[in-house]
Amino acid sequence: MSNFEGVLVSDHWLQSQFTQVQLRSLKSKFIASVDQNGQVSGQDLPILLAKIKPFNEMFKEKEIRDLLAESGFDMTNGIDFEGFLRAYLNLHSQAAAKLGSSNNSSSFLKATTTTLLHTIDESERESYVAHINSYLRDDPFMKQFLPIDPTTNALFDLARDGVLLCKLINVAVPNTIDERAINTKRVLNPWERNENHTLCLNSAKAIGCTVVNIGNQDLVEGRPHLVLGLISQIIKIQLLADLNLRKMPQLVELVDDNSDVEELMGLAPEKVLLKWMNFHLKKAGYKKPVTNFSSDLKDGEAYAYLLNVLAPEHCSPATLDTKDPAERANLVLEHAEKMDCKRYLAPKDIVEGSSNLNLAFVAQIFHQRNGLSTDSSKKISYAEMMTDDEQISRDERSFRLWINSLGISSYVNNLFEDLKNGWTLLEAVDKVSPGSVNWKHATKPPIKMPFRKVENCNQVIKIGKQLKFSLVNVAGNDFVQGNKKLILAFLWQLMRFNMLQLLKNLRSRSSQGKEITDADILKWANKKVKNTGRVSQIESFKDKSLSNGIFFLELLSAVEPRVVNWNLVTKGESDEEKKLNATYIISVARKIGCSLFLLPEDIMEVNQKMILMLTASIMYWSLQQSADDSESSPSSVAVTPEASPAPSVNGDETVNGDETVNGDEGFEISNGAEISNLSIDDADAASDTTTVSSTHENNDTISQ
Repeated sequence: MSNFEGVLVSDHWLQSQFTQVQLRSLKSKFIASVDQNGQVSGQDLPILLAKIKPFNEMFKEKEIRDLLAESGFDMTNGIDFEGFLRAYLNLHSQAAAKLGSSNNSSSFLKATTTTLLHTIDESERESYVAHINSYLRDDPFMKQFLPIDPTTNALFDLARDGVLLCKLINVAVPNTIDERAINTKRVLNPWERNENHTLCLNSAKAIGCTVVNIGNQDLVEGRPHLVLGLISQIIKIQLLADLNLRKMPQLVELVDDNSDVEELMGLAPEKVLLKWMNFHLKKAGYKKPVTNFSSDLKDGEAYAYLLNVLAPEHCSPATLDTKDPAERANLVLEHAEKMDCKRYLAPKDIVEGSSNLNLAFVAQIFHQRNGLSTDSSKKISYAEMMTDDEQISRDERSFRLWINSLGISSYVNNLFEDLKNGWTLLEAVDKVSPGSVNWKHATKPPIKMPFRKVENCNQVIKIGKQLKFSLVNVAGNDFVQGNKKLILAFLWQLMRFNMLQLLKNLRSRSSQGKEITDADILKWANKKVKNTGRVSQIESFKDKSLSNGIFFLELLSAVEPRVVNWNLVTKGESDEEKKLNATYIISVARKIGCSLFLLPEDIMEVNQKMILMLTASIMYWSLQQSADDSESSPSSVAVTPEASPAPSVNGDETVNGDETVNGDEGFEISNGAEISNLSIDDADAASDTTTVSSTHENNDTISQ
C-alpha cells in the first residue's frame, strides 16, 4: 500500500486551517502556476487567487492585488506554497469582512469549506460519546477502550486509527463492513491506519454519509469538527433507518389516502419524524405545529404533550404547570427515562434548541414507543403498494447512494420521488459532464408549476442525447411521472458515460487514449490474475464460477499483494461460504480505495452487470496507482475529491461483445485520486450507446 500521509506543511497552525481535501485542491492549483524555482511570482499571485472560488465571484484581479497590498502582504518576491496559503487566508478574512453580516459571513465560510472558526458543541460530543459507550461497550475489541471520558479529547484520539468509526458504521447499518478486513492490532503502522480510514470513508458513503470534504489525514489528525460531523451522520442514519414505509408499514396511519401516501414515500426521514410527532400532538390537543427540531421545541411543551399521549402512565401534571422552561425540560427527560429512553441530552439542550440532539431524542422516543396501530386494515393495502421488484429496489438504493456521493447540494432520500422535479438530475449531470447544463433555463425547487419540472427534465433528456445516450421515445414527462425503469435506465447510461471517460483519461495519461470496452476490462482482469501465477480465468462477466468469489480475491491480491488475508478465505462451496467471501471482497476493495455500492448477493448471484462494475472498479483503482506513481502524485488511498465528479465505474451493455445486459440490473462505483485533474468533456466517448424505449413492454431493457 502507499505510504501517502497527505499534503503536509511545516507550520502546524497553517496546516490546521485546512482540510486535506482543501490542501490537495489548493496544491494542484498552485503547482499549475509555479515557475522553474517552484514558486509563484508576486505579480501572478493575484491572477491565481482570482481563479479560485469563491474569490472569482467576489473580486476582480486588481481588487485582490490592492487588498493584499493594503494588508502588508509582500509580493515583491516569489511565493512558495505556504506563502500562497497565507495569502489565501488573508484574502479569505477580508472577503468575510466585506460581506459584513454574520449570516453572510457564515455562508461564505460554508461555501469555501474552510476549517476556520469551527467550534465544538460540547453537548453534542457528550451525547455522541454516551451513544458510543452504550452501543460498543460489549464489542470484543472496543471494550478495552471504553467507556470514553466525554470531558476530554479521548474520542478524537481513539478515532485516529479508524477502528472506532468502522465499528460505529456497523452499528448503524449492520454488516456494512466485514470486520475481518479491519486492522485491529493495538498499534497500527501508517499503512494499516490508512487502510482503516479508507475503508471507513468508502463504507460511510455506502450507507449515505456525505464525506466529500474529509480525507484520511483529517481523521488521522483527529480533527474534532470533522470527526464529530462524521459521527453525527452515522448516528443519524442509525436512528432514522426505520423511518420509511418499506421497513415500517404502520407509518401509513399518518396519512389519509393514496395521494398522501405517495407524498409520505418521498419525505426525508426527518420530515417523517416531524409528521409522526405532529400526528400525536394533534391527538393530544396541542395547537401549534412543530416544523423543526430547534425553536419549536425550546419551551418543552410539545415534548410534554407528546409523552403524555404516548406514555400517560408516567404523566406528571407539573410538567405543563411549571412556568420555567428549564424545569419543564428536566421533567420531560425524567418522563422519557421512565419509558427507558436513554438520557443523551440535558435540559439546557432542549432550552437552547440543539437541533441535532433534539432530533436524536425524538427518534429515540419513536423507537421506544411510536404509538402507531399494528393492525390497521389500510396498512396492508398501502404496504402492497410498496412491493417492488427486488432488482429495482437494489437499483434504487445503488443509484441513490451514488448520486448522494457526488457532492451535489440536493440529497436524495427516495430516488423516484426526488428526481421528479428534474433539478437533482441536472445537478448530477453537471457533475458528470461539467458545463453541460444551462442553468438559466433551469428552475430550482420548490417548483409549484408542473411545466417547470417538465422543462428541467427535458433539458436532462437533451443533454443525454448530446452525450450520445440512446433515448428513443423518452420525454421529460416520463421522469416527472416517476417512470422507474426509464429513470434507472437513464442513470445507468449517465454512470456508464462517467466510467468510460475516467478510464479513457487514465489511458490517455500513458498515451493509450483509446476507448475502453468491457472486453478490455475482462482481458485486463484475466491478465492481472495470470501474471501472479494463478490459473483462475473467466470467460465472461456471467461466468458462474465467479459466485464463490475466489477470482475477485485473486484479482485484488494481484493489484495489491498485501491486502488479502488468505487465511480468511473459504472455498466458497456453500451459500454461507460464498457470502463470507463476497462480504470480504467488498470490504477489501473499499479498503484499498474503491467506492462501491453493490451487495454481497450481487456477487453470489453473478449479476453480470454488477460483476462488470466490480471488475472495472478494481481496474480503475489499479490504473490510477500506475498513473500516480508515474507522475509522483499523491496516492488515491487518502482522497475524497472536492468539487469534482465522484469517480464512478459503470459497465458497458455487452459482455465479450455480444451478451446483452439488462439496464436495471445494478451497478457500483469506483473512487480514486485527484479526480479533479481528469477532464470529463469528451461527449462522444460513450460509443456503445444504449436504447431506452418507453413504448416497449420491457422499458428498462438496454440493448446495443
